[in-house]
Amino acid sequence: MVKKIEKKIVGYSVLNDKNDDPKADVVQLGEPLERPEHIRGTTYKVKTPVTEHALYITINDVVMNEGTDQEHSRPFEIFINSKNMDHFQWIVGLTRVMSAVFRKGGDVTFLLEELQSVFDPNGGYYKKGGKYVPSLVAEIGEVLEKHLIDIGMLKTKELDEHQKKLVEEKKKEYLDKNQDQLDESGFPKDSQLCSKCNTKAAILMDGCLTCLNCGESKCG
Repeated sequence: MVKKIEKKIVGYSVLNDKNDDPKADVVQLGEPLERPEHIRGTTYKVKTPVTEHALYITINDVVMNEGTDQEHSRPFEIFINSKNMDHFQWIVGLTRVMSAVFRKGGDVTFLLEELQSVFDPNGGYYKKGGKYVPSLVAEIGEVLEKHLIDIGMLKTKELDEHQKKLVEEKKKEYLDKNQDQLDESGFPKDSQLCSKCNTKAAILMDGCLTCLNCGESKCG
């Protein structure tokens, strides 16, 4: 707050009260986690149509509060290796930044949305099963998401029993009317891309666009 001084200054004093100190409101970030001598990790092999060779994504975890009821794992660092050197420079930069975020602690799940929302200007690609991936960066985000689910930091996105039953009913209803119309992904050949799960599995049924993968329906 700016205050205009209209009188002559005749003296001054130093504030000692922390409550009156503007710096008292500054929130300091915690110190980065220290790397233990031994660390465990998981390596994921990723083959995409935009890279000649497979990517090997290794995520190492650190165990927090070991031996207590609050024991849990969290990612500590990430490495990506491949014979393909075309993307080497930005991959090294990306993994170093991600590792720095991991080591700062706190909630790292925001990285998923940031990575998965990156779109390649040249266009994305479809994975086996009809899942659309907008970029190689988004693919890395999907691997991270799978890893966070595996170590318990995220809940799985699997459908509940009611949703599974609804999807199976819709799929059976379609197949009863359209025999031999499935592609290699297991979904109808004329499917559209679902805006919710990014899978080419949405079909028009009874005038309503319905996804046979996640159950999303424009009609509710």
